[in-house]
Amino acid sequence: MSEIVSNSKARRDYHILETFEAGIVLHGTEVKALRAGRGQIRDAFARVENDEVWLYNAHIEEYAFGNAQNHQPKAPRKLLLHRAEIRKLFALAAIKGHSLIALGMYWKNGKVKVQIGIGKGKIDFDKREDIKKRESDREVKRVTMHHLKGR
Repeated sequence: MSEIVSNSKARRDYHILETFEAGIVLHGTEVKALRAGRGQIRDAFARVENDEVWLYNAHIEEYAFGNAQNHQPKAPRKLLLHRAEIRKLFALAAIKGHSLIALGMYWKNGKVKVQIGIGKGKIDFDKREDIKKRESDREVKRVTMHHLKGR
Protein backbone atom coordinates (compact mmCIF):
# COMPACT_ATOMS: atom_id res chain seq x y z
CA MET A 1 0.00 0.00 0.00
CA SER A 2 1.83 3.09 -1.20
CA GLU A 3 0.48 6.57 -0.72
CA ILE A 4 -0.17 8.78 -3.74
CA VAL A 5 -1.37 11.97 -2.05
CA SER A 6 -2.60 12.94 1.40
CA ASN A 7 -4.65 15.79 2.81
CA SER A 8 -2.57 17.41 5.54
CA LYS A 9 -5.20 20.12 6.12
CA ALA A 10 -7.89 17.59 7.04
CA ARG A 11 -6.46 16.39 10.35
CA ARG A 12 -5.49 19.94 11.30
CA ASP A 13 -8.94 21.44 10.69
CA TYR A 14 -11.20 18.50 11.64
CA HIS A 15 -11.62 15.87 14.33
CA ILE A 16 -11.79 12.66 12.28
CA LEU A 17 -14.51 10.50 13.83
CA GLU A 18 -14.49 7.52 11.47
CA THR A 19 -12.73 6.53 8.24
CA PHE A 20 -13.81 4.52 5.21
CA GLU A 21 -11.91 3.03 2.28
CA ALA A 22 -13.50 3.58 -1.13
CA GLY A 23 -12.65 2.64 -4.67
CA ILE A 24 -12.77 5.40 -7.26
CA VAL A 25 -13.88 5.43 -10.89
CA LEU A 26 -11.00 6.77 -13.01
CA HIS A 27 -10.20 7.02 -16.72
CA GLY A 28 -6.89 5.79 -18.16
CA THR A 29 -5.22 9.20 -18.32
CA GLU A 30 -6.19 9.89 -14.70
CA VAL A 31 -4.48 6.70 -13.54
CA LYS A 32 -1.36 7.56 -15.55
CA ALA A 33 -1.28 11.08 -14.07
CA LEU A 34 -1.59 9.63 -10.55
CA ARG A 35 1.23 7.17 -11.26
CA ALA A 36 3.33 10.22 -12.15
CA GLY A 37 2.36 11.80 -8.79
CA ARG A 38 0.29 14.59 -10.35
CA GLY A 39 -2.67 14.72 -7.94
CA GLN A 40 -3.84 16.95 -5.10
CA ILE A 41 -6.76 16.55 -2.65
CA ARG A 42 -6.19 19.45 -0.24
CA ASP A 43 -9.72 20.84 -0.75
CA ALA A 44 -11.43 17.57 -1.67
CA PHE A 45 -14.70 16.55 -0.07
CA ALA A 46 -17.42 13.97 -0.74
CA ARG A 47 -21.20 14.12 -0.96
CA VAL A 48 -23.89 11.46 -0.97
CA GLU A 49 -26.28 12.09 -3.88
CA ASN A 50 -28.97 9.65 -5.07
CA ASP A 51 -27.46 6.72 -3.14
CA GLU A 52 -24.04 7.37 -4.71
CA VAL A 53 -20.96 9.01 -3.22
CA TRP A 54 -19.12 11.62 -5.31
CA LEU A 55 -15.69 13.15 -4.71
CA TYR A 56 -15.41 16.88 -5.52
CA ASN A 57 -12.39 19.22 -5.85
CA ALA A 58 -9.86 16.40 -6.24
CA HIS A 59 -7.40 17.81 -8.74
CA ILE A 60 -5.69 15.30 -11.03
CA GLU A 61 -3.56 17.14 -13.58
CA GLU A 62 -4.01 16.35 -17.26
CA TYR A 63 -1.71 13.62 -18.48
CA ALA A 64 1.16 15.20 -20.42
CA PHE A 65 1.11 12.59 -23.19
CA GLY A 66 -2.68 12.36 -23.44
CA ASN A 67 -4.69 13.03 -26.58
CA ALA A 68 -8.05 14.70 -27.24
CA GLN A 69 -9.72 12.28 -24.79
CA ASN A 70 -7.70 13.64 -21.86
CA HIS A 71 -9.69 14.00 -18.60
CA GLN A 72 -10.94 17.15 -16.87
CA PRO A 73 -8.67 17.95 -13.88
CA LYS A 74 -11.43 18.91 -11.38
CA ALA A 75 -14.23 16.67 -12.58
CA PRO A 76 -16.42 15.01 -9.90
CA ARG A 77 -15.47 11.37 -9.48
CA LYS A 78 -17.68 8.52 -8.29
CA LEU A 79 -16.58 6.62 -5.18
CA LEU A 80 -17.32 2.92 -4.89
CA LEU A 81 -18.69 1.75 -1.54
CA HIS A 82 -21.07 -0.91 -0.29
CA ARG A 83 -24.70 0.13 0.06
CA ALA A 84 -24.58 -0.20 3.87
CA GLU A 85 -21.52 2.07 3.99
CA ILE A 86 -23.25 4.65 1.82
CA ARG A 87 -26.27 4.67 4.14
CA LYS A 88 -24.00 5.08 7.16
CA LEU A 89 -22.10 7.94 5.48
CA PHE A 90 -25.38 9.65 4.59
CA ALA A 91 -26.62 9.41 8.18
CA LEU A 92 -23.35 10.65 9.69
CA ALA A 93 -22.90 13.50 7.19
CA ALA A 94 -26.46 14.70 7.82
CA ILE A 95 -25.54 15.65 11.40
CA LYS A 96 -24.92 19.37 11.70
CA GLY A 97 -21.20 20.23 11.71
CA HIS A 98 -20.06 16.94 10.12
CA SER A 99 -18.42 16.69 6.70
CA LEU A 100 -17.07 13.98 4.42
CA ILE A 101 -13.41 14.78 3.78
CA ALA A 102 -10.89 13.04 1.54
CA LEU A 103 -7.91 12.07 3.72
CA GLY A 104 -5.69 10.38 1.16
CA MET A 105 -5.27 8.39 -2.04
CA TYR A 106 -3.15 5.25 -2.21
CA TRP A 107 -2.47 2.14 -4.26
CA LYS A 108 -3.83 -1.18 -3.01
CA ASN A 109 -3.40 -4.31 -5.13
CA GLY A 110 -2.84 -2.17 -8.25
CA LYS A 111 -6.01 -0.13 -7.73
CA VAL A 112 -6.43 3.44 -6.51
CA LYS A 113 -8.26 3.72 -3.19
CA VAL A 114 -9.50 6.86 -1.44
CA GLN A 115 -9.66 7.15 2.33
CA ILE A 116 -12.55 9.38 3.35
CA GLY A 117 -13.42 10.40 6.86
CA ILE A 118 -16.29 11.84 8.80
CA GLY A 119 -14.91 15.10 10.16
CA LYS A 120 -16.22 17.53 12.74
CA GLY A 121 -14.74 21.00 12.41
CA LYS A 122 -12.26 22.12 15.04
CA ILE A 123 -12.54 25.51 16.68
CA ASP A 124 -9.49 27.72 17.33
CA PHE A 125 -9.26 26.49 20.92
CA ASP A 126 -8.91 22.88 19.72
CA LYS A 127 -6.19 23.85 17.26
CA ARG A 128 -4.23 25.63 19.98
CA GLU A 129 -4.52 22.57 22.23
CA ASP A 130 -3.15 20.38 19.43
CA ILE A 131 -0.19 22.73 18.95
CA LYS A 132 0.56 22.74 22.70
CA LYS A 133 0.41 18.95 22.84
CA ARG A 134 2.66 18.57 19.80
CA GLU A 135 5.24 21.00 21.23
CA SER A 136 5.27 19.28 24.64
CA ASP A 137 5.68 15.87 22.98
CA ARG A 138 8.58 17.26 20.94
CA GLU A 139 10.21 18.67 24.09
CA VAL A 140 9.87 15.35 25.95
CA LYS A 141 11.35 13.50 22.99
CA ARG A 142 14.25 15.98 22.76
CA VAL A 143 15.04 15.68 26.47
CA THR A 144 14.93 11.87 26.44
CA MET A 145 17.17 11.69 23.36
CA HIS A 146 19.61 14.12 24.99
CA HIS A 147 19.56 12.03 28.18
CA LEU A 148 20.16 8.79 26.25
CA LYS A 149 23.06 10.28 24.29
CA GLY A 150 24.68 11.52 27.50
CA ARG A 151 25.12 7.97 28.83
